[in-house]
Amino acid sequence: MTRSLIVWGTTSGAGKSWLATALCRVAARRGIDVAPFKAQNMSNNARVVARGALAGEGVGEIGSAQYFQALAARVVPHTDMNPVLLKPESDTASQVVLHGLARPDLKSLPWRERSAVLAVQARIGFERLAARHELIVVEGAGSPAEINLAPQDYVNLGTARWAAAAGPAAALLVSDIDRGGSFAHCYGTWALLPDDVRPLLQGFVLNRFRGDAALLAPGPQQLQALTGVPLAGVLPLRRGHGLPEEDGLLHPDDAVTAGGDGTRLDVVVIAPPHISNLDEFLPLARMPGLRLRWARTPAQAEGADWLVLPGSKQASGDLAWLRAQGLDRTLAAHAAAGRPLLGVCGGLQLLGLSLHDPEGHDGLPCEHLPGLGLLPLHTRFGPEKRLRAAPVHFAATQGPWAALAGVQAMGYEIRCGQTGSTTDCAALHDTQGQAIGWQQGSVLGVYAHGLFEQAAVLQALFGAAVPTLDQACDTLADLVEENLDAALLQRLLGQ
Repeated sequence: MTRSLIVWGTTSGAGKSWLATALCRVAARRGIDVAPFKAQNMSNNARVVARGALAGEGVGEIGSAQYFQALAARVVPHTDMNPVLLKPESDTASQVVLHGLARPDLKSLPWRERSAVLAVQARIGFERLAARHELIVVEGAGSPAEINLAPQDYVNLGTARWAAAAGPAAALLVSDIDRGGSFAHCYGTWALLPDDVRPLLQGFVLNRFRGDAALLAPGPQQLQALTGVPLAGVLPLRRGHGLPEEDGLLHPDDAVTAGGDGTRLDVVVIAPPHISNLDEFLPLARMPGLRLRWARTPAQAEGADWLVLPGSKQASGDLAWLRAQGLDRTLAAHAAAGRPLLGVCGGLQLLGLSLHDPEGHDGLPCEHLPGLGLLPLHTRFGPEKRLRAAPVHFAATQGPWAALAGVQAMGYEIRCGQTGSTTDCAALHDTQGQAIGWQQGSVLGVYAHGLFEQAAVLQALFGAAVPTLDQACDTLADLVEENLDAALLQRLLGQ
């Protein structure tokens, strides 16, 4: 009999992901064999992990949130923890990743028909996890009270029913009180839950509260009188906790230097519409003396010491957007001035001479689309997707990137496209000798994600390090244990 603790939200962005992460670490610190689960995630932030919990199945990808939750639970992350991942390619289309691998055949299915297929596969992942662990911390998606979607909602309602069938199950409902309307959100969500699922709800959690929690009275008491569900806790607003943001850019108030007024380096990440794996840059926001900003216009990028062009889920679309915004000229002027310009994965591809994707494997079909021309590279897209851990050896970087020379760091690759150089442009290699990046002047492109999460890279570039993800998990767990009702938390964990 496996116990499940479900984290629902009243809205997207209410705090489900980080609360589930914190609960995973709370349980692990208490000696509970715990693992995370989310039936379906929609995000372009992903990590490379083992396919299934058994060795020999190769690698696949899951949403970053479940990757971090596995680290918080102190278990090896694998694809059963997030069996369905939808990676948006446009406003109306997403790549479907099933059990870690892209499935183009599922992309074209009608939504309801596809949901039925995916629900069966997601349940397989849940049941395999439940057979191996004492506690499953389940993260929902959006809201469980979307009554128009209820018949197809396997992520919230379906998973809750699977959990109840597997053993004792309970749910918390988290709401972002900083946005306002939390009491209405909590009551409305409770009222719209299906009759068979509503009894699982054991507590409301008010997240991102500023001020004296005593001022909330008599709201919590009235809410419990209406619903029979107590307030499990009030979590204070805590920025800079160290857990990467899953689905959005940094909060505007976070885009400031961690070192007060002594900013030495201004790093600007260009944020196109199809940005992917933006979470990998969060450590820079915590680096003393460095300011991390996002830019979508030339004016916002003004004054940058570094410019970063991040990963892209649709390279051709983001290239057109850069040109429409005039940011192509910003990038070119920055490079011409000899200032550091970094392209990561899709950003590397955009910095090249051309993109060739006549069948639209990376989004919109394009035939020899001119790139930004800042690296002598051509990229050709095909149906193959490259997923692997990527150990990078910075053998002989020069100029503004000379500090990386000799550094070895572990990254990861999630990409389409094969890239080749047209000249003797200096190449970076992985530890197997394969080209994984190129440098020309002040412009550096790398295919490896996650390098700013590596202490060796941060130390080489900035002479400092930031708290690790493991330390961030403990910080979040401390916050939960200090602010959630201790007796209720103990019951929810089965203790």
